[in-house]
Amino acid sequence: MTDKGIPKLVATSVVRGSQKGQSHGGVYTIDFNAQKVEQQIDWNAGDIDFSGRGWDRGLRGIEFTDDAIWIAASDELFCYSRDFKLIGSYRNEYLKHCHEISRRDHLLLLTSTGFDSLLVFNLETKVFVWGLYISRNGQQWVGQRFDPLTRGGPPFANDYHINMVHVSNDGIFFSGLNTGALLVLDSEMKVSEYCSLPAGTHNAMPFRGGVIFNDTRSDVVRFVPRGGDQSVFKVISYDPAELVYAGVDDTKVARQAFARGLCVINDHLIAAGSSPSTISLYDLDANQRLTAVNLSLDIRNAIHGLEVWPFA
Repeated sequence: MTDKGIPKLVATSVVRGSQKGQSHGGVYTIDFNAQKVEQQIDWNAGDIDFSGRGWDRGLRGIEFTDDAIWIAASDELFCYSRDFKLIGSYRNEYLKHCHEISRRDHLLLLTSTGFDSLLVFNLETKVFVWGLYISRNGQQWVGQRFDPLTRGGPPFANDYHINMVHVSNDGIFFSGLNTGALLVLDSEMKVSEYCSLPAGTHNAMPFRGGVIFNDTRSDVVRFVPRGGDQSVFKVISYDPAELVYAGVDDTKVARQAFARGLCVINDHLIAAGSSPSTISLYDLDANQRLTAVNLSLDIRNAIHGLEVWPFA
């Protein structure tokens, strides 16, 4: 059983190990109330780097403005109409291996994983207006602002694999596989640690005074409050005999129960993604998984972005 009136969700997926001419991801809308899934976009561009298993494939983070849907690919930002017609696309030399995006008013923040940076895109002028390069000086995190429209920016490094950004009234929160913490950028451009995180984390964000995230290496979703017991949800898995393309990736990157994609539905209900492309609903107060929908049993097909659909 699910809560009545659960809003429609929208998800992006990445297909690891796909070849030229094959789909390597898409965009889906999921209606739990009507028990209906629709694929809105089948992503198959011809200029993708196919040298690695996951790098440039698929569509990533999702955000919305009043009349448009913004979706990030690895090195390009796309703008779609409400009915998923392409309106425009935007590139920048410092946008590489983007994962998640987050909007605050007319500014859109994007993780530039390949450059250990955050990029800021002005939704009104359609220009990348500034970037922030993240590094460490001993135990101190350092944020160095740079102009993404000029040369002399940060090096291509990917030391911290920054894969999440979340903007709220309290600051800009971001984290990565190797940051070991959820970091926060304040109004004075100072970077500090909000809380510690296990290595391999995706989608960490503040929630109900604590933190919620996909603990990907442990195959669980966690909500850790400031006080009290944490909620831990085991990621759904399937009979290996049911999986398609099992064993195709010798690096073991394409595996089932890989947890990525997370959104808050209300103060107790969350949705989380995993591979093969599955979206699960969890009730934090009841401490249980309510239901799940599987989009594909292809082991290479993994959920990436996941958001509540805001349009009626």
